[in-house]
Amino acid sequence: MTKIWQLRAVLFLVCAILIVGWGNARADDIPIVTGEHWTKSSDDAKKAYLIGIANLLQIETAYFGSNPPTDAQSFVPRMVRGLRGQTLDGVRQALDRWYAANPGRLQRPVLETIWFEIVVPGLQKS
Repeated sequence: MTKIWQLRAVLFLVCAILIVGWGNARADDIPIVTGEHWTKSSDDAKKAYLIGIANLLQIETAYFGSNPPTDAQSFVPRMVRGLRGQTLDGVRQALDRWYAANPGRLQRPVLETIWFEIVVPGLQKS
């Protein structure tokens, strides 16, 4: 029970920080990360991006605990199932290969590529 309260406290703190910082960043100031950004980034920057996504998935999964939202309410449960068994390096390498094989599609958002090239096939296997 203590872990749940600690997690909620951390989640509250993260939300508070985001709310305070929200006034400084407008939606048009935050770029959608595309293959163009991805292919120009270092491996460390790519890993940091993927760690951020993984942390968001873990926070939402932990927050809902044994009462997760349905697939219709959130993409997170499907994304978690579709990424099951993947590693950060495996996802990074898969994205590197996909963008290298599809140089004409560098404007495609990285999150979209993760969804359609890794998550959806992962869902079909499970």
